[in-house]
Amino acid sequence: MSAGGTAVRDRVERARLRRAARDPARPPVLGRFSFPLRVVGYSLVVGLALLYLLPFLLQLVTGFKTDPDAAANPLSLLPTTPTTAAYERLFGLSESADAVPFLRWLSNSALVAVIVTAGRVLFDSMAGYALARLRFRGRSVLFGFVLAVMAVPGVALLIPKFLVLNTFGIFDTYTGMILPLLVDAAGIFIMKQFFESVPREVEEAARVDGAGVFRIFWSVVLPMARPALITLTILSFQGSWNEFTHFLVATQSGQYETLTTGLARFVSGGLGGGTQYPLKLAAALLSTLPVAALFFCFQRYFVNGANSGAVKE
Repeated sequence: MSAGGTAVRDRVERARLRRAARDPARPPVLGRFSFPLRVVGYSLVVGLALLYLLPFLLQLVTGFKTDPDAAANPLSLLPTTPTTAAYERLFGLSESADAVPFLRWLSNSALVAVIVTAGRVLFDSMAGYALARLRFRGRSVLFGFVLAVMAVPGVALLIPKFLVLNTFGIFDTYTGMILPLLVDAAGIFIMKQFFESVPREVEEAARVDGAGVFRIFWSVVLPMARPALITLTILSFQGSWNEFTHFLVATQSGQYETLTTGLARFVSGGLGGGTQYPLKLAAALLSTLPVAALFFCFQRYFVNGANSGAVKE
């Protein structure tokens, strides 16, 4: 650069420094109020969080109250006489005449939820990969049917579902509880969207090495889909654990009751009289813990999996 250009640049810089010295930059308006705004914002967030957590705290505390205490002070966060009688009755540790088959409900829910979750992860991922990568006649029509199933309200299928289960002789059995839930249209859609975001070059390289379709799916593409698989696992477990209407039409006897159907019968007065608020809220709290623990353990993967299909190749 020439000496003249350097001199001009120096003069411009000195002029800028003189203007900055005469009129220092004002702090932005937001900067002057940043601390008060942060205090107000954090206070609002904390207040909303406490308001949201209040029902869960009441549920937790009421489980340690007596029936008269819960009826007289339903909103109190401190039990007058703390007791574990509700939990003892739920787990069969008390000698109460009105036994609550909570452990049977829990075991049925766990059995159905684990099998349904494993089945949905396997079959939904296979169906999603087929719709995303395999080329066959009627693929678009088949995917349209999947979307149509997602648009049908579940209530509209209750009577047909009961008729099908009764016709095939699997009504009031574990097979009837599990088999219709093994495949989910929403899970197929999630996996299809994710598999479409996987670069085709990865599959082409495996195909050059001699891998077949199933080997590419199982050994190459499926390990890359861990965020989507975790998302599908959480949604499948939560959906099967909280399922109510299907079990209502698929079962009749008490030995197949799950937590949802058992608690519904309990709340409606099918297991003893009185309010029994501590017992009911303790059972409801225990039924929510597995889903809450699963979500909080894998929430980071859940968020990543929910956004995984947003970017296409």
